[in-house]
Amino acid sequence: MSDTSGLITPALVDLHLAPEDKSEALRALAQRLVAEGRVTDLDGFLADVAAREAQAPTGMGDGIGIPHCRSPHVTRPSLAFGRSAVGVDFDAPDGRPADLIFMIAAPAGADDTHLRILAALARRLMDPAFTGALRAAESPREVADRINGDETPATASAPAATSAPATASAPPAAAPAATGGGLRLVAVTSCPTGIAHTYMAAKALEVAAARAGARIDVETQGSAGTTPLAPEVIAAADAVIFAHDVEVRDRARFAGKPIVDVGVKAAVHRADDLIARAAGLVTITKEGAAVPAPATAPGATAGEHWAQRLRMYLMTGVSHMIPFVAAGGLLIALAFAIGGYEIASAPSVLGHFEWTSSHSWAAVLFQTGKAAFGFLVPVLSGYIAWAIADRAALAAGIAGGAVSVAVGAGFLGGIVSGMVAGFLVLWMSRWNVPRAVKGIMPVVVVPLLSVATVGFLMFVVVGSPIASAMNALTGWLNGLSGSHAVLLGALLGAMMAFDMGGPLNKVAYTFAAGALTAAGTAPDAGSLKVMAAVMAAGMTPPLGMALATAVRRRLFTPEERENGKAAWVLGASFITEGAIPFAAADPLRVIPAGIAGSMTAGGLVMAFGSTLRAPHGGIWVLPLIGSPLLYLVAIAAGTVVTAAVVVVLKGMRKPAAPEAAGTPAGRPRTGLPTG
Repeated sequence: MSDTSGLITPALVDLHLAPEDKSEALRALAQRLVAEGRVTDLDGFLADVAAREAQAPTGMGDGIGIPHCRSPHVTRPSLAFGRSAVGVDFDAPDGRPADLIFMIAAPAGADDTHLRILAALARRLMDPAFTGALRAAESPREVADRINGDETPATASAPAATSAPATASAPPAAAPAATGGGLRLVAVTSCPTGIAHTYMAAKALEVAAARAGARIDVETQGSAGTTPLAPEVIAAADAVIFAHDVEVRDRARFAGKPIVDVGVKAAVHRADDLIARAAGLVTITKEGAAVPAPATAPGATAGEHWAQRLRMYLMTGVSHMIPFVAAGGLLIALAFAIGGYEIASAPSVLGHFEWTSSHSWAAVLFQTGKAAFGFLVPVLSGYIAWAIADRAALAAGIAGGAVSVAVGAGFLGGIVSGMVAGFLVLWMSRWNVPRAVKGIMPVVVVPLLSVATVGFLMFVVVGSPIASAMNALTGWLNGLSGSHAVLLGALLGAMMAFDMGGPLNKVAYTFAAGALTAAGTAPDAGSLKVMAAVMAAGMTPPLGMALATAVRRRLFTPEERENGKAAWVLGASFITEGAIPFAAADPLRVIPAGIAGSMTAGGLVMAFGSTLRAPHGGIWVLPLIGSPLLYLVAIAAGTVVTAAVVVVLKGMRKPAAPEAAGTPAGRPRTGLPTG
């Protein structure tokens, strides 16, 4: 009996699944889970599945689809299985429709034992013998027994991978070691939910390493718990593979090792290629020992375009900066609401605090928020450097950001100092130094030289020009009026809606937040108008989709209508990502509609002259907004435009085929848009 025992029953198996599209396939399998008492709320569970589908496609290739989620509506870890003769499009990388569909349902609070069951199943999906046996199965009972481990799939049913480990649930250490002291690798795999891709990637790498005659140890950073690689295993490794969609934990452990850094799906689909690329980073000597290839930089990624890496560096810095923006900005905004704009000139609360004075409390809020704001640029710079060269670059990056603040170079200077620090430390890590010096390099030599160099460059070389540019930008924003202001608001609105939380969205938000730090105390500063326009533009895509699902229900699937209810709250809270499930299902109609509405909202906010000191909060910070009624008008106008455009575009498609009774007519397909 395997760890998957009890995961599925014959009642949860459909060997003749014939859905019209992916949405119908998901609903048919979910209905079986509801009928068996494994799911308590059909629409709520499907909304959670749709939210996971919106993050990334769950088509794995080779005819396998694994829709999955963790949901509060699931009573116990369960699996519903469907086999389709025609296949269902799950947006697999190889374009092949899925004929085997595994709907994995995990409770939101599942314990480690339950999650290990799902991890074991994910590994088994990488075994061709296992999936081949399911394709040949003749009864639901046979499928349930094979998945639960009550029967061993016949090896003749599908060709097994050469040198694959005996069982799919074997731990990473079961991969055969290379003989003769050959290539030794370590890997880390992780994905957003940590249920399926994390373990499938680990299994694929183990099998590929076995085929290549290499040894690999894999650390799965998933929901079933993480067993860190032993320090001696990492030390003995010749190269590292990171297959991840979320940040690798404790990445500094691998400092100095050649690294192949890719998304988790690359390991699932191209494991052999990743093993070969890792092998290319080292040179095997005649004696069988592996040594780093001289051209490889520690921490360098392989096969990734420089623009992709640059974007990742910037996004890492921004993601670490945003909590400081939100906390500091909201505290400052609350201070102004309580004590007025003159609170900015209040004396230090050290020695001047009165417990019963609202003025003193406002001063505490302002001075605390200002202190938090003081970390924005150093944190941005430090984590850009960290993304490039890991922990060794943090000191130079943070120090460079602090110098950027001191010379008035602002967030632009922080970006420059972070890049300079990161690449400087990355270059220094290539130095071939004597063994006696190597031990103090990361704690003394690298921080000393990198901080001194970055400080000199920011103080003497690039700081002043960047500061002049920042002053010019601030002056331009403060002087904005008329058509120029409206055009800027519309442009920022388009950026906020184009990728709904992606790089363009973050660029627009960072521009506004960076300008906010230089806004001063003037209540009508142009920088405050920019922040107001950006927040309004970020609110309208989810609000517009929520409105559209309310006024034209028949144009949306039940899952989308359920998402629409949540989108009201998400949009009102300035969480643009609330529109992503709609955009993922129908991008050619939803994205243009979102852009149109956000451009409307952003342009109107600038035209009305509304201002905002809080960098986040949505309607919950309405008392802190200048001209609040006009601000609401702008948001309402953007919401209506978004809803109207998406309704018109969806209404223009070709009519859908008649559906079964009880199913809303004209429901759009999930996946590629029709018409």
